[in-house]
Amino acid sequence: QVQLIESGGGLVQAGGSLRLACTVSVSTVSMYTMGWFRQASGKEREFVAAIGRRTSTLYADSVTGRFTLSRDFSKNTVYLQMNSLEPEDTAVYYCAASVFDTATDERSFYYHWGQGTQVTVSS
Repeated sequence: QVQLIESGGGLVQAGGSLRLACTVSVSTVSMYTMGWFRQASGKEREFVAAIGRRTSTLYADSVTGRFTLSRDFSKNTVYLQMNSLEPEDTAVYYCAASVFDTATDERSFYYHWGQGTQVTVSS
């Protein structure tokens, strides 16, 4: 059973930064396309960013230029570096894993999900 464990959420002021981490247990991160989604209160879950098995990346327009994905194979971990945070980024952030080969924003392609980590950006 693949488990995804997120960490790094918290409270930050607008303009600040946070780094989220997602560690894959049981399996290896290189086997999956890894994605990040977020869900704000009262809204649907939306795509944020993804990194494919061959390191292709895809970002939502709303985070392009502010968020960056990276992957540490030795730690079986994917990181989402979030800079220039805005109050609109406030949400629960979820890590997800897909066996799809390239980065994708399609939720249905992600079969494994983490429990989520709260990010709150104050104005």
